Amino acid sequence: MGAQHYFLVALATLSWPGMVAAQAPKPGALETYKDWTIGCDNRNRCEAVSLLPEGGEWPDNPVMVGVVRDAGPDAAAEVWVSRDAKGGGDVSFHIDGRLVASAQSRDGEATLRGPQAAALAIAMARGGTLEVRSGNRVLGKPSLAGSGAALRYMDARQGRAGTSTALVATGALGPLAVRAAPAAPVIRRAIVPAGAAPAPLWREELTALGKFTGCADEMKDMEPPQSQRLSKAETLILVPCGSGAYNFTAIPVIATGTPGRRAFRLAMFDAKPGWSEEEARPMLVNAGWVPEKSELSSFAKGRGIGDCGGSETYVWDGTRFRLTEATAMGECRGAWHWIRTWSARVVE
Repeated sequence: MGAQHYFLVALATLSWPGMVAAQAPKPGALETYKDWTIGCDNRNRCEAVSLLPEGGEWPDNPVMVGVVRDAGPDAAAEVWVSRDAKGGGDVSFHIDGRLVASAQSRDGEATLRGPQAAALAIAMARGGTLEVRSGNRVLGKPSLAGSGAALRYMDARQGRAGTSTALVATGALGPLAVRAAPAAPVIRRAIVPAGAAPAPLWREELTALGKFTGCADEMKDMEPPQSQRLSKAETLILVPCGSGAYNFTAIPVIATGTPGRRAFRLAMFDAKPGWSEEEARPMLVNAGWVPEKSELSSFAKGRGIGDCGGSETYVWDGTRFRLTEATAMGECRGAWHWIRTWSARVVE
């Protein structure tokens, strides 16, 4: 499956049988402006990330820069930088040859906050070139092409345009004119029982699962399905359904009944997992399960180095899996930091 085809699947907002329309999450879309991409989640938290120039040479050690900001009149912008490095040290940011800001890094990561971060974000939007340095050594030159348009989009999405809080689209209005952040959806998770693992699947049940999911051929050459207890009566089964160099797919099934005579149904989700291609059959990639959090996750790479793809995290509410977080990166251009497009608050 090609990376571009995956993005159409993973980033689109889709409806499907069993989804409750009024409660269906709608992860935010991504926008790309030249060498920058930006996305916002359902709470209007926005993040803009630099990309490698299209068609350009891949640096030996890429340096990525991003600007993130929560919604609301009091939220301030943050600027982060990321590269593959060990240890710590000072990094400095130079726009068109002028030192604008500096920060302490740790293992290649650094974050600027407060007035220094705002000044750097504004300078990037207005500038022509950016150099990230360590002393006199240039670590990288992330492109600024499109950064101004991306931050203007951020201002508009958060309702800052025309106010003094905007980074690009500034105006005379004060902070009180900025919209408040929307409330986070609240999801009550079901506590899954601890203790012994579910009874192993019988051979006849494995055969039935293969037919039920359409994954009989794929199951022959893969590890047996993983089983996780959801309640005294229900078991989550992750049925293997294909693999590639870096993505392993599974169909989530709920089993009920006594061993040897269990009945199967497809797990329900309030938002379709991004890899799913068939309307009636959810498909997870590199699935993970954390019983202490009743949490099921899917993480699909668009290509092996992980600079594009999408992820979803769900919690079990006793009836279905509900989306708590989604991230995406639609451009395979050196951005290994994926943008959050959905978030919810989980309570017990």
